[in-house]
Amino acid sequence: MTATTALTAQSTQAVYEIHNVPSAFVSKQIDACVGDIGVDVVKIGMLASAPTINAVATALEKLSRPTCVLDPVMVATSGAQLLPNDAVTDLREKLLPLTTILTPNIPEANLLLANAGVEYPEIRSIPDLVRVAKLLQRLGPTHVLIKGGHLPVDHNLNVARRDADKEFVIDVLFSHNQDNDDDDVVVFKTDFSPSKNTHGTGCSLASAIASNLALGHDVPRAVENACRYVERGIRTAPDLGKGSGPINHFCSIHGGGAAAAALGNKEEGESSLRKVEWG
Repeated sequence: MTATTALTAQSTQAVYEIHNVPSAFVSKQIDACVGDIGVDVVKIGMLASAPTINAVATALEKLSRPTCVLDPVMVATSGAQLLPNDAVTDLREKLLPLTTILTPNIPEANLLLANAGVEYPEIRSIPDLVRVAKLLQRLGPTHVLIKGGHLPVDHNLNVARRDADKEFVIDVLFSHNQDNDDDDVVVFKTDFSPSKNTHGTGCSLASAIASNLALGHDVPRAVENACRYVERGIRTAPDLGKGSGPINHFCSIHGGGAAAAALGNKEEGESSLRKVEWG
């Protein structure tokens, strides 16, 4: 079930215009869906205005704070900020405390911390990613998954300085264990893919995490399954359009073809994802 918060005029090359759905109508969509079928897990993506953020926060409270995956879509691929500062503040203050798992990329993580007035390190290595995830978790979400696709790393697991040195992508899952007052960190390492077909990867990852949570998996397993799904979706993407094409969302059913062959010799079902020992 979907409650549409904004309509976009876009292609693989650019987003040309965004039309915000009135927040009152967003609330009516949520009420209609939940009142009929119910909800096990909520996945939140693009929230284009402060009124919409407030409407979604109100809905989550009415639902007694269900399991929630928040993909904070705030920064365009070009680096432009999509949300005005007041909306970023509302998202940080009203939605993060209601979030089970927050899934920002690095620019979004930096924007949230800057909005909160929190100093954060320049990301050069895995310890920096862990530090940023820990700072974000203090803002309210139960778990934070920092997506490292914007900064691939070299064989030493430091941020690659040249394209030729890009070998892996690192994602960091951070949680704080209230029982023993300790931090739980899971580091996922995936082979870097030079594919241009990465349109919508963040949305797809968050949706896959939510789907796995709804199936009863715990957060680390849900994240691992989702990372494998997105990796395979990129590897078997159909190569549509002149710009950044979509991943193959049906890769679990069928995949492969010329795009998969061009991106490596792995079997379609094989994943390069590995966990890096941490702590």
